[in-house]
Amino acid sequence: MKRERIRGWIIGVLAILASVIVFLVPFAFIFLTAAKSGPEAADFQFSLPTTWQLWDNIKEVLTVRQFVVLRAFINSTQLTIFSVGIMVVLSAMIGYVLQRRRSRLNPLVNFLILAGLIIPPAVVPTIWVLQEIGLFKQMVGMILVNVAFGIPFCVLLFRAFVSSIPRELDEAAVVDGASPLRLFFSVILPLLKPVVITVIVVQAVAVFNDFTGPLYFLPGNENVTVQLTLYNFQGQMLSQWHLLFTNILLITIPPLVMYIFFNRQIVAGMTSGAVKG
Repeated sequence: MKRERIRGWIIGVLAILASVIVFLVPFAFIFLTAAKSGPEAADFQFSLPTTWQLWDNIKEVLTVRQFVVLRAFINSTQLTIFSVGIMVVLSAMIGYVLQRRRSRLNPLVNFLILAGLIIPPAVVPTIWVLQEIGLFKQMVGMILVNVAFGIPFCVLLFRAFVSSIPRELDEAAVVDGASPLRLFFSVILPLLKPVVITVIVVQAVAVFNDFTGPLYFLPGNENVTVQLTLYNFQGQMLSQWHLLFTNILLITIPPLVMYIFFNRQIVAGMTSGAVKG
C-alpha cells in the first residue's frame, strides 16, 4: 500500500510538472515578451524586461489602425455568441431526437455525424456555396459555417447525456399535456445543464480562437476577428515582436478565463456523457 501511495504521489508530481512546462512556461514567455521594448523583444530571450512597457504596448496595440483590435473583439464576440447559441439549441434537439426516437433514418444520420467529425472541411466548395447563396464575406455565412463544423461533436455529447435521462419523465410530461417543444425546453433541456456548459465553453473557445475560418470565409477589414489582427504586427520586411506578443496576450485572456472558471463543469459534462452514454 505504501509503495502504491508513493508511486501515485510521484506520478502526480510529474504530471503537475509536465503541465507547468507545457502550459505555464509558454504563457510566461508571452507575458514577458509583451512587456519588453521592440529591440529587446526581438532577441527572444526568456528573461525579465529591463524596462516594463506592458501598458504602453497594450495602448499601442488597441489604438493601431483606428482601433482595429477593439473592432475585432466585437466581431469575434458576436460571432462566438450567435454560433455557439445556435449550436447548443440545434445539437441538443438533434441529440434528443436521435436518442429517443428510433427510425430507419438513424443509421444514416449517425453516419453523417461521424463523417462530419472525420472528413476535413473543404475550403473551395464551401466558398462556392457561400457565394451562390450570397453569404460570402458575411457574418451570417461564417456563423453557419461554424455551426456546421461544430454540430457533429456537440450532437455526440448531447445524445450520450440524454440516454441517462429516464423516459418516464417524457411520458409524464406528455400525460400532463405538454407539447413536444414544451417537453424539450421545459423538462429535458434544464436537465442537460452540465453538458450545455461543456459545449458552450469548448465551442466558444474554438470559435473565438479560429484563424483559418475567418481567413477563408470572412475576409475584409470590416469583418476582422481577433486572430487575424496578428497580421498587423508581422510582415515580410518588419516584425514588431513586442506588439505581436502583446496582441497574443490580449486575445488569450478571454478563453483562459473561461477555462479557469468553468473547468469543473467541463470535466463533469465530459465524464457524464462518457460514463452514462
